[in-house]
Order: sequence, then structure tokens, then C-alpha cells
Amino acid sequence: MSSLRAARLGPIVGHVTHETARIWIRGDDSENAGSASARNRRTLGVVTIRRAGEGHESDEDGTWYFRLHREYDRTGTFTFGRSRILGSDRRSPRLAPETPYDVRVGTLSVDDPDPDSMSIADSDLVHRLPPPRVWTEELLSLPDDLSRAMFTTGPAPESASGDLAFLIGSCRYPGRLWKARHADEIFGPMLEEALGREGRSAARMVLMVGDQIYADMFNRKVPVGRADTFDEFQQRYLAAFGSPNMRRLLRSVPTYMILDDHEIEDNWHQDRVRTAEGRHLFTLAIGAYMSYQWLHGPRNYGQRLFYDLSCAGYPFFVLDTRTQRWMDNEPGNLDDNHLLGRPALSPEEPSQLDLLLNWLAEQQQTRGNVPKFIVTSGVFVPNPVYAREGRAGDPLQRARWKERSDSWPAFPATRRSVLQQVVDERVQNVVFLSGDVHCANVAQLEFGGNDEVSQLRAYSITSSALYWPFPFSDGDPAGFVHDSKAEGQEDTFELDDDVTVDYRAWGFTQEDNFCRVDVDPDGHRLIVSPFGKDGRELSSGGIIGRRGEPLRSELKLAPWRD
Repeated sequence: MSSLRAARLGPIVGHVTHETARIWIRGDDSENAGSASARNRRTLGVVTIRRAGEGHESDEDGTWYFRLHREYDRTGTFTFGRSRILGSDRRSPRLAPETPYDVRVGTLSVDDPDPDSMSIADSDLVHRLPPPRVWTEELLSLPDDLSRAMFTTGPAPESASGDLAFLIGSCRYPGRLWKARHADEIFGPMLEEALGREGRSAARMVLMVGDQIYADMFNRKVPVGRADTFDEFQQRYLAAFGSPNMRRLLRSVPTYMILDDHEIEDNWHQDRVRTAEGRHLFTLAIGAYMSYQWLHGPRNYGQRLFYDLSCAGYPFFVLDTRTQRWMDNEPGNLDDNHLLGRPALSPEEPSQLDLLLNWLAEQQQTRGNVPKFIVTSGVFVPNPVYAREGRAGDPLQRARWKERSDSWPAFPATRRSVLQQVVDERVQNVVFLSGDVHCANVAQLEFGGNDEVSQLRAYSITSSALYWPFPFSDGDPAGFVHDSKAEGQEDTFELDDDVTVDYRAWGFTQEDNFCRVDVDPDGHRLIVSPFGKDGRELSSGGIIGRRGEPLRSELKLAPWRD
């Protein structure tokens, strides 16, 4: 049996509630080479926890083993307050609300003569090992930057729905050669902002809403730099999540992730699985994604990649807009394009869209006007000017332009269903959180048709990109609709009973950025503040070297508490 080692990657602080916390690591073994795991080795995690600032209780209730599975590339999680203790029927103790914790994690490799196809029972594995408490002191001596994680649990449900701050970002292009440090630069000020600085409160969590890696560095049709083996996907994650600033961020703040196309291949949709090459690529890419991103999330819809969560009493639904999208091959017809999976044929087998619509109605019924956040890697609004609803021209060509957008314009039936549910159920204070387009902005949706629906409030917040060194190639603010009622920008969505939805968009910037979102329940508003790679709040004109008005936005919401 080898000695205790620091994790090869991690720890990552994943899903955190008021009484649980999920910690992820990738194991380390000197006999592993790339994705080729040593066949005669089993890899385990060892974890210990204490309240921050307090002495450590070195007893068996504070240190535990957990499995690192070969099928997840030697990665694994331990959920404090929920995970079953290895080899026992007991579960780890629940955590206290609003409490800071200090966690240490290491990895251990165990000789195993059994073949890969054999599974060792937890009880048999534990019998080969000393009591986990013998590792406590050694865990505490491992390097902090490779083994230590810190987090604060959320408030108890009865005291939730107060102030909330969180960060959002997307699209981290990998720097090549000496530019690799540029790709990692923004995560330094992101961590400072998350921990609270200059009198601002700490952020409860970070949302990374797509393109955390670029499996295809250039284009899916350009093989240079394109990942098409598991080793190459693995290296993308090791490079991205192992960079110094990002690694510090991930071990210091609860972080939630969802994929977009570059986790697989540029402009990916499910129809490509029909080919042998597409199935092979999808299997490799999703295997890596589930190991490195999905595993430390909530995972509350079985093996599906979408999920929902509550942070400080505010509900979030994180959509998978990539792996379940279907594109009909009928020219000029977009009605059979489905962004969130094909329509369900039975209520016993709900689609992702059905689950989202039910979630919206349920949140309004149970929580009233509390803001409801929908995370979608593709931008809900604004649309590109070329893909807007009111564009004149041949219907076939218009459909092609919409499909070229690779986002919500290509799926009008899905977007109509979401907006119709908001109207029918009078779902108040819906906020879409997006990335993808390499141009941050804010948009307000405006409902028309009668006095009641006109009182609905909804917004879209886009934060992108964390690092994109080619602003001249895409993301030009002039390419997006700013006012859907303006001449030449017409982009009105039409719903049942003569209800219409328009929008206004502002605050565009192509500078590398992340956004801080503050929920202010007393003022019934959201404050959206974009920050650049130097940690300063962004102003208009920065991309051309001229500083104008601050891009901070205050978004008025309908009241949700007295």
C-alpha cells in the first residue's frame, strides 16, 4: 500500500446546502499513465473536516474513506451530511447552517490482484485498510493548494430568501504556450470577489455556464487541436482545472457547472450521434464531462445532465441545452426543432421541457414572487440581428439563418412553450442566466396584450467570455438586437390570446469578464456588475480603450416580501 498523496486535481467544492457539502477530487497514482489506469490498483479518497478556526477532532467520526471510480477516471465525491461511511450503514453527520468549514483531502492507492471486471464490496475493501483516523495528521500536513478546501454552508430554510450574491461566467478559451497564463488570469480577481472585498459581501456560489474547456480549439472541421481520444479530453480538464488561479477558486467557493458545445464539439446537436464517428466522440466527451463537471453537482435527475438547486432560498434550474437538442432536417421548418429534448408522449416520461415548465409553475405556487433563475448556456435574448423573428425574406433562408445562430432562435417552439408558461401561470421574476456569445449584456423582457400580463417582470443576463482573445472575430454588440420594437430590429415573440413579448438589451461588452449578481430583497431588485480580468468593474467603451459609463445595471423586480 502506498503512502497518502495529494489529489491529482481538486479538491473542488461542489453542491452545498445548509446541511450538506459535496467535495470532489481526482485521485493520484504514480503507476497511472494518462487514461490508462493501473490494473492492479484501487484508488480511494481520504477526507477530514473541522469547523474553520477550531481544533481538529482526530477520531473516526471526523475522517473517512470514499471510492474513486475507474469508470469516472479515478474521480469521486464525498458529501458531508449525506454520504454513507464506507463499509458501514451509517452516514456522515449533517453540517450546521451558516458555518464555515475546513476540509482536507488526499488519495490512497491499494494493491488489488482482481481483474477490472470484478467489483470489490465496500466492506471487503475497508477490511484491507487501517482505521481512517490514522491518516488525519498526514492529511493536515499535505500542501494546502493541493488538498485544502473551504466553504460556508447556506442558511437554514426558515431564514432563507434574504440577501444573495453569486458570480457567473462562461467560455474559457485555453491559451496556447506562453498565453496559458492569460486564460487563467481572471480567476484571481474572481476569487477575491467571491470571498468579499471592498465592503461587498461574499458570494454564495459561482455558476460556470458552458465551455469550461475547448475540446475543439479552432473548429470542428479543423483537426488541429481537436480532442478525439479520452487522453486528449482528460488533458483539457487537467490543464483547465489545474491552472493556479482556477484551482484556488474551485477549492474555495461552491461552483456549479453545465456544458455547452465546446465540451464536445463546435455547434453540437444530438442528430450527430446517428453516425459512428459522432457516437464515438460523444461517448468520450460525455464520459469526461460527467467525471470532471457533472459528478460534483446536485445530480437530482438521475443520469440526466440538467439539475435544479436552491441557494439561500432562491431556486435555480440549470438546463442542458446541448445534448438533448434535436434539429429537424425538413428545409425551412423550425417547428420540429427541440432544444430541451423531444416532446414527451406520456406524462409518466416527462421531457426536460416538461420538467422545466412544471418547475416554473411549482415555484410560483410555493414561493410566490421570489426570483426564479433559469441557467441556459445559450442566450435566451437578445437574438442576433440576422436571426430575429421580424427579418424579411424567403422563409427557407430565414430558417437557415436562425439555425446558424446555434441557440434559442433555432428552436422557436421551445422558447414559445417557456414564455407561454410564464404567462399562463403568471410566473413572476424569471431571470435567464447565459453565456456563449463572447459579449456580456443585460436584457429586459416586456409582456404586452393586457394589463395583467404587462405586470410580469423577466430579465436575461449574459456573461461571456472569461477569456476570449479574438474579440474582432465574433461578439460584436452591433450584431445583437437592442430594441425588438425598433425599425430594422423587429423581434417580437407572439403567444396565445394576442400576448406579445418584446425586449430591450443594453450593457454590451466584449472585454473578458465575469458578472456579480446581487439579489436585494428589500429593494426588490437585482444588481448586475460585470468585472474585467483586472478585477475592476467594467465601463462602456473599454474594448476600444475609452472608458464611458459604468456597465452596472439595477433591474427592478416585482416585490416578493414585505
